[in-house]
Amino acid sequence: MTGEVSLQAVVQGRVQGVSFRYFVVRRALSLDLTGYVYNLPEGGSVEVVAEGGRESLEELLRHLNKGPVRSAVQQVDASWTEPTEAFQDFRVVYRMPVDAPWNNISWTV
Repeated sequence: MTGEVSLQAVVQGRVQGVSFRYFVVRRALSLDLTGYVYNLPEGGSVEVVAEGGRESLEELLRHLNKGPVRSAVQQVDASWTEPTEAFQDFRVVYRMPVDAPWNNISWTV
């Protein structure tokens, strides 16, 4: 996976209950990225972990800062790391599985 990186982002604001996760999935798939989007349990935040080419991830980050029409993004905290290659596609995660391969990764956001 030469030239690929990993983007970890926490998006805060009105991002739950407004189809934000599906907005992210559509954008990520169109950019040929892998990873996941997940509603954080405290509410008001969504976690996005995506891997792929830097330009595609920067484009996704621009979309995260805007969000879908009904959302109101207040803040996006993002960091970049080496890719884990733990993902085969991009999807919504509804419950974070304890044995997920990416649970051993220390995300710093």
